[in-house]
Amino acid sequence: MRPILLHGHERAITQIRYNREGDLLFSAAKDHSPSVWYSDNGERLGTYDGHSGVVWCIDRDSTRVVTGSGDNSYIIWDCETGKQLHRIDTRASVRSCGFSYSGRELLITTDQQRGYESEILLFGKGEPYRRIPIPKDNAKITTAVWGKLDRYLIVGHENGEVSQFDAVNGEKLRSVMEHKKAISDINMYKDESMFVTASKDSTAKLFDADELTLLKTYKTERPVNSAALSSLKDHVVLGGGQEAIDVTTTAAQAGKFDARFYHVVFEEEIGRVKGHFGPINSVRFHPDGK
Repeated sequence: MRPILLHGHERAITQIRYNREGDLLFSAAKDHSPSVWYSDNGERLGTYDGHSGVVWCIDRDSTRVVTGSGDNSYIIWDCETGKQLHRIDTRASVRSCGFSYSGRELLITTDQQRGYESEILLFGKGEPYRRIPIPKDNAKITTAVWGKLDRYLIVGHENGEVSQFDAVNGEKLRSVMEHKKAISDINMYKDESMFVTASKDSTAKLFDADELTLLKTYKTERPVNSAALSSLKDHVVLGGGQEAIDVTTTAAQAGKFDARFYHVVFEEEIGRVKGHFGPINSVRFHPDGK
């Protein structure tokens, strides 16, 4: 495996995404400037400048990029030119965002802050056509993705709950409490039949997407910030590490920041990739699975 170091961000990475062809890599960070790179050589093509706060999330379809920020806004950009197409202000920080598979709809989630409840917002053309509030006595949303055929949403919460919402009427269909701490990331398998969650409880778990049935559990000894499934092999990769405030100079030597590979079926660790000197916040496989 040949590592390529991408130098450009001044603060910690928050999320990365490949485009569907795999030739471009999009990155969001806490430095206000989402970036796009050539995935084969790590050359930075440019940045999407316009946010004034930490950029928590990024996603793309064939021609557009969407970013959500702690400045209480999300922006849709022209992927090629970097021009702002739409900017919508929200009542709280945008924590997660994502285009539907068809590219016709957009998913946004906001934090619970300043007296406002956490929300799921679904957009078609312009204004939200569906607003799903999460009551204040429930745990706020930490991450969310589109489900199979854009029929439902898979949502992770701060208390470890994983929920499924109908994308048409906003009804909560089912939920499970398999994690003990906050869900930090959710990633779908290529055919959207299952998904993997990453949690601060030091585990990643594999679920059936339709029924939310727990299938497998991958255990580590440190918080898991992100997990992803290979589209080619029976592999799942986990990235994470201690919170920055808890990091010591010996943490890297102790292997706390390695990317760990597990067998999807047997739940056994099969390899590690070393080199990081801080927590891994986001991991993704290339679309070809290699």
